[in-house]
Amino acid sequence: MDLLENLFTAMRVESALYARLEARAPWGIDFAHQVSARFGIVGHGRCWLSGAGLDQPLALAAGDLFIVSGGQRFSLLDAPQRPAIPCEAVFAGRTEGLIRFGGEGDKTDVVSGRFVFDAAAGAPLMALLPPVLHVPLDAERARLLQAALEMIARENAEPGLGSRLVVQKLVDVLLIEALRIYCLSGRGQGWLGALSDPRLSPLLRALHADLAAPWTLQAMAARAGMSRSAFARYFRQRVGDTPLNHLTAWRIDCARGLLRESRLPLAEVAARVGYDSDAAFQRAFKRLTGMPPGEYRRAAAD
Repeated sequence: MDLLENLFTAMRVESALYARLEARAPWGIDFAHQVSARFGIVGHGRCWLSGAGLDQPLALAAGDLFIVSGGQRFSLLDAPQRPAIPCEAVFAGRTEGLIRFGGEGDKTDVVSGRFVFDAAAGAPLMALLPPVLHVPLDAERARLLQAALEMIARENAEPGLGSRLVVQKLVDVLLIEALRIYCLSGRGQGWLGALSDPRLSPLLRALHADLAAPWTLQAMAARAGMSRSAFARYFRQRVGDTPLNHLTAWRIDCARGLLRESRLPLAEVAARVGYDSDAAFQRAFKRLTGMPPGEYRRAAAD
């Protein structure tokens, strides 16, 4: 199982909604107080995305995919500085289907939606993404991902056997495709961006695939083919954290997943994520999460 598979196996999408927006200039929609992540593909025309921590509005063209992390307020506009009306007024009780609005000017089509995921399980992935992930798609990828969105719409409109699972897998496809392109672009941040680094990628894959191994700084440096001091500097520069801090954070993230999803004894959880001492595991877990693992498990079950 590779790194993205690990992330998406742990992440649980609870729901996803879809709408096709057909807007004519002048128009603007304000998406405030988002508790879920929003995504969209511009199918035709152009628009601008503002807010969400951006220094200036982001131009979007046909074929562009965007993902705005949960909690970010943003606007979609036909022109920068265009006044925007609340999304509640645009949707007016509708959350899916074709929605037409705006004036009589140039038309823009945006296939858009939102997905809600388990906050604890989705946190490791969301932490790797910028507030706005912008991915230009080629024509073939854009067509395929729009088809995935249309299937989400069908499953939401006419739920059938396994609809929730189908929607979850389709959202996984959208996100994985976006992350693939993002990683290869060289713009990725944190260890996700370092997956395109020829020196760090083999190490990261080995590290995440076998957390129970007795990893040391020397062992990691050797796997990267570098001296220990050069490796430590390079890793921190590229990933934004020290190698050992990264290892500990990933071990504790995986431990949280095991505590939520299984009834394994705490000692077994500790061993699976690389701790041969229950006391060391308890200390590391509390330092990163603010509570002991047993308390975390009880809170997650409530």
